[in-house]
Amino acid sequence: MKQDMGSAGSATRQLNVALAGLGFMGSTHLKAWKLIPNARVMAVTDADAKRLTGDLTSVGGNFGGPGEKLDFSAIRGYRTLDDLLADPEIDAVDICLPTDQHEKAAIAALRAGKHTMLEKPMALTDSGTSAVLAAAKESGRTLMVGQILRFLPPYSALREAMRSSGRVESAIFRRKCAAPTWNAWLTDPSKSGGGIFDLLIHDVDYCVSVWGMPDAVRAVGSEDLSRGVDVVHAELQYPGSGPVIVTGGWFHPTSYPFSMDFTVVTEKATFEWAAGGTELREYGEDGKATTRALTSDDPFVGELGYFTECVLQGKRPERCLPEQSAQSVVLMHTIIASRKENGRVISCKG
Repeated sequence: MKQDMGSAGSATRQLNVALAGLGFMGSTHLKAWKLIPNARVMAVTDADAKRLTGDLTSVGGNFGGPGEKLDFSAIRGYRTLDDLLADPEIDAVDICLPTDQHEKAAIAALRAGKHTMLEKPMALTDSGTSAVLAAAKESGRTLMVGQILRFLPPYSALREAMRSSGRVESAIFRRKCAAPTWNAWLTDPSKSGGGIFDLLIHDVDYCVSVWGMPDAVRAVGSEDLSRGVDVVHAELQYPGSGPVIVTGGWFHPTSYPFSMDFTVVTEKATFEWAAGGTELREYGEDGKATTRALTSDDPFVGELGYFTECVLQGKRPERCLPEQSAQSVVLMHTIIASRKENGRVISCKG
């Protein structure tokens, strides 16, 4: 029997999850859900009938291996989100649909009384994020957005290291990849928000999680989506801090490799990490170089496990507040606006 998990102290210790969308991110989440002991995927929905059978061989992305065939014999398959939401045994919905569907799907899930895990970004527009937040407040259900860097070991280690390292003198966060060819909707700005919006919101959200909203933004770059180019160099201006730079984007299709890294200079040390690295490198003001070992924790398991914990314990997702996810959308739009105006400084206040 399904029991309410909207408050702490519920006797139910298992979360029945439905996954909406079996593309690249949906299949990634599906693998992670299997490793969370107090949750199970009960149902899925996708517009592709073949995927509903467990055949995900057509799925691809910018990391991980090729798609595969999975056993869906114990999973309910629904052709529409409305049918899935009508299932009374489903407690929570994990939405991994194209970005332009996030707002509508999240609002529908929340109004149906389902706790909602929503893949980033929260919505395409600032008004969309406001509508999702309002629906969450009205429903009383848990809402969390998949800002994966908050659960990635090197970024968690950096956050902890900076707590005792003094003022930030300079910070650079880079994220680069080829223009995607695995999903046509990603190259349509009306559906994805464009390359830098979809990609660099990861790093922008991380900055929001550590330092909050900046006072102002200045950004330059280039956009030519027909050639697979969408690049930005954005400066987030924080009071009492050196420049915080978020840079990267799409660098032509197919062949350009995915990479991400950061370099952060503080009063007491410089910290560096690059994708594939197993240690956070630290160069101290005393001239000594040291390393901090990173855990091998799967960030998707960490993210979805934390969402499950919040639902079952009836607590707010303080580690990944939806209000901050909404701020990240606003900040990305401000960056894009500054780039369009060739680097005009735009205030983030008011």
